[in-house]
Amino acid sequence: MNSPKELTVAYIGGGSRGWAWGFMTDLAMDPDMCGTIRLYDIDRAAAERNRIIGRKISAHPDAVSRWEYEVSGSLKEALTGADFVVISILPATFEEMKSDVHLPERVGVWQPVGDTVGAGGFMRAMRTVPMFREIGEAIRDYAPDAWVINYTNPMSLCVRTLYEVYPGIKAFGCCHEVFGTQKLLCSMLKTELGIEGVKRQDLYTTVTGINHFTWLTKATWKGTDLMPLYAKFAEKYRETGYDEGGDTNWMNSHFACAQRVKFDLFLKYGAIAAAGDRHLAEFMAPWYTKDPETVREWKFSLTPVSWRIEDLKQRMERSDRLISGEEEPDLKGSGEEGHLLLKAILGLGDLVSNVNVPNRGQIPNLPIGAVVETNALFGRDRIEPVYAGRIPRSFHPLIARHVLNQENTLAAALECDRKLGFTTFMNDPQLSGVTAADGQRLFDDMLENQREWLPKEWFA
Repeated sequence: MNSPKELTVAYIGGGSRGWAWGFMTDLAMDPDMCGTIRLYDIDRAAAERNRIIGRKISAHPDAVSRWEYEVSGSLKEALTGADFVVISILPATFEEMKSDVHLPERVGVWQPVGDTVGAGGFMRAMRTVPMFREIGEAIRDYAPDAWVINYTNPMSLCVRTLYEVYPGIKAFGCCHEVFGTQKLLCSMLKTELGIEGVKRQDLYTTVTGINHFTWLTKATWKGTDLMPLYAKFAEKYRETGYDEGGDTNWMNSHFACAQRVKFDLFLKYGAIAAAGDRHLAEFMAPWYTKDPETVREWKFSLTPVSWRIEDLKQRMERSDRLISGEEEPDLKGSGEEGHLLLKAILGLGDLVSNVNVPNRGQIPNLPIGAVVETNALFGRDRIEPVYAGRIPRSFHPLIARHVLNQENTLAAALECDRKLGFTTFMNDPQLSGVTAADGQRLFDDMLENQREWLPKEWFA
C-alpha cells in the first residue's frame, strides 16, 4: 500500500464557514493525502476558530487521513513552501454587499445574486481586484510554483487578475454550477425514459462560455445524443418548470429554481444553459428580472443580503457548537471536486472537469487570455484545456459582450479609471433601461459606499 502524499496547503480566507468546512471534510475522507493546512484570514479570530474545527474533523474516528491545522499571521507565512493555495474570501462586508445588491433597485434593476456581472458584480470587482493583486504578488514572491485554486467571485475576474499580476502563475477557478445542470440531465433520463442510477460523471458534456454563463453544446450518455431529448424536455416543462424531487423547489430555497430560464434559453439559442437560473438571468437584458413579480413568474428567487446575514448567524452558532463539542463534525462529502483536482495534479489519477483558466484557443472565437470556462484534463503537474470549439453564432454575441466588459472592468479596477469604469458599468445588459443620468448617480453612490475598500486614487 502506498503512503499518502504529504502536502502543505495555504488556505487564504481561512475563516470561511462554508467552503472551508467542506474542503476540510473532503480531505479527511481521502486516504491518499495528508499534511498541513495553513489558515490565513484578515479576521485572525475566525481562522483560529477554523483551526479548532479542522483539528476536530481530522481527529474524528471516521476520518481516514490526518491533517494538521495552523493559523498564519501573514500571507508570507502562509504561502512560503506551500504546494497548493486555496482562495476563498468574502471581499469586504455585508454592508458593501447590501449596496451591490439592493441600491440598483432604486432604478429598477433587480439582481438575484449581484456578485458576477451587472451593477453589483462590477462594484464587487472594484474592491476584489486590488485584493487579488496583493494575493497574486504574494504568490509570485513566496510560492511561485504552487498550484492555486480560486473559489471567490467574481470568478472570471479573480482568476484573470492573478494572471495579470503574475503571468507564470498556475491558477484555476472552480465552480459547481455546471454540476447542477449535469444532474438535471440525469433526472431527465429518469423522468422521460425511466433510466435510473445515472450519475453526472457518466455523461459527456462539452462545456463552453464564462463562469455562471456556461453552456453545453454537446451532451451524450453511452454514446446517445441527449440534445434531441432535452429539446422535448425543455418544451414540455417550459411553462410549468421542472422539479424532480419536490423537496428543494424554488419556493423554499433561495438557491433552487424550476429551470424555466434554462429551458427558455435553450429554446431561443439551441444550447443548454448550464448554471443556476438566478445566475443565468443576470447575464441577459432584464427579461427575467424586470421586477420581483417577473422573477416569481420565472420560478427562481432574489437572494436578499438579509438572508445572507441570517445564514452567517446560523453558521456562527454551528461554529460555536462544533468548537464546544456540543455538535460533532459531520463527515459527509461536500460534492465539490477540489480535493480530486489536487490528487490529479499530484499524479494520482487523471480527471476531466470544468475549470476557469485563460483562453489559449479552447474557445477560438473569444479573446486569447480572457478567462473562460471549459472542460480541462487534470494530470500530474498539468492542466490541459479541452478544445470546446467556436461558440455558436446564436449566443456568441451574448458571451462576447461580457468578456469584453470584464476586460474593461479589470483595467478600470487596476487603473482606478472612473471614466472607463462608468462606461463599462453602463454597458451591462442589466442596465439597458437606465438613463445615463440615473446611471451616473448610481455609479457614484455605489462607488462611494465602498470607499473604505478602494484605492485612494478613485477619489483623487
